[in-house]
Amino acid sequence: MASGPKNQEAYKKFAKERTPQRPLYKNVVRAFLAGGTICLIGQAIQTFYTTYFNFTERSASNPTVATLIFISVLLTGLGVYDRIGQWAGAGSAVPVTGFANAMASSALEYKSEGYVLGVAGNMFKLAGPVIVYGTVAAFVVALIRFVIERL
Repeated sequence: MASGPKNQEAYKKFAKERTPQRPLYKNVVRAFLAGGTICLIGQAIQTFYTTYFNFTERSASNPTVATLIFISVLLTGLGVYDRIGQWAGAGSAVPVTGFANAMASSALEYKSEGYVLGVAGNMFKLAGPVIVYGTVAAFVVALIRFVIERL
């Protein structure tokens, strides 16, 4: 059987005909609603901190993010965040809660391999690139700011 360009084109056509169409607009709306709801909850938490604990908007940001991460990890452990993610798609993956969910999921998945090599090792396989690129991006932005301020 020959596997030239004709067969590749025929296979592409065959696969395209049988691939189910994704409901693009429905998925976009779901992602928007889920991501917006997560942000709305974050804003409510920040307002709570500024109202009842006399934080400024700026100083309330760190405990707000920590609270969102805690809620995300708790919901991941209870199996709720995965159902939200299946419904919302990228809307639940993009905010900081999605990163916390990914970290907690990998910790739960590899806990049988031990805390050091299983949990920590696999959590930081995911977090490592994020930390590296975040650090490099912060350095580049600081360097650009330094150069601009000196001009």
